[in-house]
Amino acid sequence: MFGGAFDPPHRAHAALAQAAVAELRLDRLYVLPTGDAWHKQRTLTAAAHRLAMARLALGALPRVAVDDRELQRSGPTYSIDTLRELAAAHPGAELFLVIGEDQAAGFTGWREWQAIAALATIAVAARGDAAGSPGIAALQALAGVRLRVLALPRLAISATDIRARLAVGQDITRLVDPQVASYIDRHHLYAPA
Repeated sequence: MFGGAFDPPHRAHAALAQAAVAELRLDRLYVLPTGDAWHKQRTLTAAAHRLAMARLALGALPRVAVDDRELQRSGPTYSIDTLRELAAAHPGAELFLVIGEDQAAGFTGWREWQAIAALATIAVAARGDAAGSPGIAALQALAGVRLRVLALPRLAISATDIRARLAVGQDITRLVDPQVASYIDRHHLYAPA
């Protein structure tokens, strides 16, 4: 599973999805836009928009399925709940939780992180030198964590930067899929105040 706000989804998300499918030899990668993101300080864009953009950006990638189960839940959304659902739906399957280096550093703050580690191998997207990553080093130090490091090209793209660019009217076409750029424009998302 590869969860996130996808607010908006961008080319680095697509690169990570493709790397996970290829390097982990996945039968399917579930991309899960988060529902009630209890850990976010800001209000997310409406779930219907984030789901639509995720489908445009990632849904056509081979062996990728954009899944709305976290958006259908009421209350806070937790990765452990989704992993348990996936484990029940796919008995005997080897599960992976795909995360970025930034999330790896705070993994022990996740709800039931030990249960997550027992259910799934943690696959961390490393940009550049993985050996120098504090997040990866922190995961390696945890007992019971199975870790895979995914090699990614260095892509200086973030949803935060994209939203900031859009808020001041800057172009984002090289940062997101053209269909996502068109969707954002058509629905006036992240527009200047």
